[in-house]
Amino acid sequence: MLKEIVKPNIRELKAYSAVEIPCKVKLDANEAPYGLDAAMSDVETNRYPDPEAKALRQHLARMLDVGAENIILGNGSDEIIYHLITAIGGPVMYPVPTFVMYGIIAQTFGVVTVPVPLSDDLDLDAGAMLEAVQKYEPKLIFLSSPNNPTGNSFNLETIIELLRVSRGVVVVDEAYQPYSTRPSIIPMMSQYKNLYVMRTLSKVGLAALRVGFLIGEEEGIEELNKVRLPYNVNTASQRTALMALTDGRVIEQNITTVIEERQRLFEGLTRINGVTAYPSDANFILIKTDNAKTLHARLLQNGILIKDMTSVLYGCLRITVGRPEENTELLKALEEVRGQNNER
Repeated sequence: MLKEIVKPNIRELKAYSAVEIPCKVKLDANEAPYGLDAAMSDVETNRYPDPEAKALRQHLARMLDVGAENIILGNGSDEIIYHLITAIGGPVMYPVPTFVMYGIIAQTFGVVTVPVPLSDDLDLDAGAMLEAVQKYEPKLIFLSSPNNPTGNSFNLETIIELLRVSRGVVVVDEAYQPYSTRPSIIPMMSQYKNLYVMRTLSKVGLAALRVGFLIGEEEGIEELNKVRLPYNVNTASQRTALMALTDGRVIEQNITTVIEERQRLFEGLTRINGVTAYPSDANFILIKTDNAKTLHARLLQNGILIKDMTSVLYGCLRITVGRPEENTELLKALEEVRGQNNER
């Protein structure tokens, strides 16, 4: 009965798929390969969480040199996207391919979506983006930089031009910025009042906590707080995140290790015949190869799971940077599979 009365745009929507596939080496979800060893601090389970997550927000504010009043927390970045589209509406514009939840959540609300294809070199197509801004006047523009699934940081001049010409809010999603050689765009917020920056702790070893946050001008954050559900970030997540960030050494070391392994993995991939590896500013590497689907299936037969991206990028697969032993096993399996293909 519910299906018969649900809104038409929801009936047409394809849900985000997060299927768990059994494997011994899991390199498909852009998770950090390391978590926390420390035990979680005590949590009073009979009390509601701090609805404002004051301690965590204040710590993040000090880290990023912004005011606590400039930060709103969400149950992962997904909820932040919900907050933005709930409060602002559409049209919602974003490049493609990119993080799929921008489009999925916008479609959930039934607002107009404006997907703009990337250029051939997988960067923002400046001309197409600016033309779309003129034509559709989007209220929200999402730019994931570094971008998922391509792994590259977008051209800064194009981002600045979009900030200049757009009458809406431009959200730069820096989920993967800790792994990037490019500095954060946060300092530019003083120049562009329509610039908001989204971050998450999910990519630095705290994915289980579901802690995302948005940084922006105080007046805008106040409006977004009107649509934020109370107690949206639980006490365990608040305390564990604060504990990890206050110490900081474990997260910093894990990021350093992933960057080092990313370079080793990239160099190994470039030596495999028939595989093109794209340079990455994130914790994953995009590769292109012939028979990508067959290669994906053969790796899974060997217990190694990577991400099939062929539906959005022809011949492409995405490999999350894992632990050293996982990356070594992946490279070995890739060499064997490619070698078997060449023999045929």
